[in-house]
Amino acid sequence: MYTLIISVACSVAVSVLLKMARRQNLQIEQAIAVNYAVAASLCLLILRPHPASLLDPGTPWWVLIALGVLLPAIFLAMAGAVRHAGIVLSDAAQRLSLFIPLMAAFLLFGEALSGSKMAGIAVALAALGCLLARPRQAGAAGGSGTAVALLLSVWVGYGAIDILFKQLAKSGAVFSSSLFVAFALAGVLIFLYLLARRTAWARRNIVAGALLGLLNFGNIYFYIRAHQVFPQNPTLVFSAMNIGVISLGTLVGAGLFKEKLSWVNALGIALAIAAIIVLIPK
Repeated sequence: MYTLIISVACSVAVSVLLKMARRQNLQIEQAIAVNYAVAASLCLLILRPHPASLLDPGTPWWVLIALGVLLPAIFLAMAGAVRHAGIVLSDAAQRLSLFIPLMAAFLLFGEALSGSKMAGIAVALAALGCLLARPRQAGAAGGSGTAVALLLSVWVGYGAIDILFKQLAKSGAVFSSSLFVAFALAGVLIFLYLLARRTAWARRNIVAGALLGLLNFGNIYFYIRAHQVFPQNPTLVFSAMNIGVISLGTLVGAGLFKEKLSWVNALGIALAIAAIIVLIPK
């Protein structure tokens, strides 16, 4: 069970670090670039991938390239969402993205839609609507609109990333090799972006990026280990991970950062947990 606890803690810790970035005057683009360098290095050292296996003609390189672009882009969107909407709503939006690949399964890939899946999608949509409901305050309409746009970006982006990883799995590509190449491509692209902007590097951004990469990889690694520890009970891992992140994120956001939720947002958190329970693979 410790594998799940560590994975949940790492996921929420990433949001905490992103939340603290602005007050610590960190340039988040630099931190995210270093994060991918660290995550790729840890992937190489611990998961021992064989990237040469991806040279097989059947490897969908368009998927890997799309992941290389999306990973840093959505990480930046997540950082913005945490800053404008808070940890609670951002983590919930990220976890609700799980129903996007579910919709893609029957809309794009012809999978049968069961009654429980339809119910789960309906509850998830209701939850998303509640999470996106932002109180209108005088002079704050622009900020509210930014928060909604970023939360939607997180939701759609992480859902798209999930679909891409599922496509890689269906192609027969080895997960560890695919993960390493995706991390490496993401790192190269964001480093090139920073190089083109002639960014001035600062030590604090590099340190923050190293910590971010450690937490990011830790989240993925211990999630994989949890599935290995509970091979006969993937439902436990799936539900505990998603519900755990939303619950811990709510406690940290409200307790540590004094994030305030409207009753509609609170209802959205409850509905998000309910949707995850309904969508648990049977």
